[in-house]
Amino acid sequence: MKAKPIIIYALLLGAGMALGWWLFGNAGRHESHSHNAAATSEAQVWTCSMHPQIRQDKPGKCPICAMNLIPLKSSGMMTPHTDAIVFSDEAAALANIQTTTAGRRRPVKEMRLYGTIQPDEHRLYSLVSHVNGRIEKLAVNFIGETVQEGQVIATVYSPDLQTAQQELLEAVKMQASQPALLAAAREKLRLWKLTDAQIEEMEQTGKVLPLTDIVANVGGVVTARRVAQGDYVAPGSVIFELADLSVVWALFEAYVTDLPYLRTGNRAEFTTSALPGQTFSGQISFIEPSLDALTRTVKVRVKIANPRLELKPGMYVDVLVHAALKQYDNEIVVPKTAVMWTGKRSIVYVKQQESDMPSFLLREVELGPSLGDAFVVLSGIDEGEQVVTNGVFSIDASAQLEGKPSMMNDVKVHAASLQHAILAVQGLCDMCKARIESTAKSVAGVSSATWDAATQQLHLSYAPEKDAVAAVSQAVSKTGHDTEKHRADDKSYSALPECCRYRNNKN
Repeated sequence: MKAKPIIIYALLLGAGMALGWWLFGNAGRHESHSHNAAATSEAQVWTCSMHPQIRQDKPGKCPICAMNLIPLKSSGMMTPHTDAIVFSDEAAALANIQTTTAGRRRPVKEMRLYGTIQPDEHRLYSLVSHVNGRIEKLAVNFIGETVQEGQVIATVYSPDLQTAQQELLEAVKMQASQPALLAAAREKLRLWKLTDAQIEEMEQTGKVLPLTDIVANVGGVVTARRVAQGDYVAPGSVIFELADLSVVWALFEAYVTDLPYLRTGNRAEFTTSALPGQTFSGQISFIEPSLDALTRTVKVRVKIANPRLELKPGMYVDVLVHAALKQYDNEIVVPKTAVMWTGKRSIVYVKQQESDMPSFLLREVELGPSLGDAFVVLSGIDEGEQVVTNGVFSIDASAQLEGKPSMMNDVKVHAASLQHAILAVQGLCDMCKARIESTAKSVAGVSSATWDAATQQLHLSYAPEKDAVAAVSQAVSKTGHDTEKHRADDKSYSALPECCRYRNNKN
């Protein structure tokens, strides 16, 4: 009987201990979990993938499009520069940001020019008549016909040549007494382009040839016909014009801006739509010394072997010239996609290596010549720096939304000459931060503006000749945020998104 109360007391004690462990243990775990969740929430900035100007310190919905917010960056991390644009790893992957290392190399400029195929002027010939007379027969009748060396091109009746043949036959009869006369008669016929075989045949047969053949002394393609059958010709009259197309010229036009980089000996490659899949190459052999007054271009010549006569005069060709820029040797070269132009300025974005998260800073550079797919950089980038080559516009858009230096925002105020001031401004979230800072930076003379949500203070840097603090206070109040100098009207405050209405959160 005495043991029964002891058992009851033991059971009650055990139940009490179990209940206390359950209550206090869960409370501790819940408190720890809440503390970790709060720390995580405080350390994370959330934004919208479609509207990157939205910045909140906790997950939720985008107030514009109602999409789920994504983590952007840790608010506890310090950026290496106040003007740097910081992304989370997820946001950088979403923007497809890629970088390349800026390095030095021997620059080779690629110039794409256009031109045509033309005959080699050193291989243009004229076939002429060496006697006067009437053309009895033409062996070649149309332009474009191929003529071989030694081929008969025309037959001519020449009374003067017939007289000279009679003189030869008379000289043969008197060769024993007057051998010099025979030699003179033979030489006269040779000057009229009769061969030794023809002369010997006349001496042996004693017959005069009434017609004589005109023979081509070179081969080529007929480019012009100057006579017709039955025409009379004089010594030196052009019968046909020929072009030897086994070697041709590629003549292309270079603009004045290309001339500093073109040199004789530069390698050139060209293609033509008439021969798809084939690439021809050669070297620049000549650059004309004068500029065409009409086209404002200079003719540049490339000599090309054409053994199969595939290249026809008049064909259009696309020429790619590779010109080594020795005057820019060992300069830094960056891809063309890394550079953004803003009128007189050229900018790139450089990755900040000291940042734990993807961080990029605008850098103004001085460019040298374009290399086709790259640029020579004369100043603004150091060797080994990581330059953004893909996603540049995404970074610049983010910089514009945050009011930081960007392609469209060129702030050139020396920090040593700036005035600094602190203005109390009411707000809640990162969306408030972006609104307050962008409004402050829009005021004339303000170089930088940084709002701290914890202290509710706006730090300003502005030109000393500008009274910017009052103007900033008034401008910020018009966006719905109370300042120590101005109170926002109810209409402007009511227009703020729900997450930015700080008055409802005051105790």
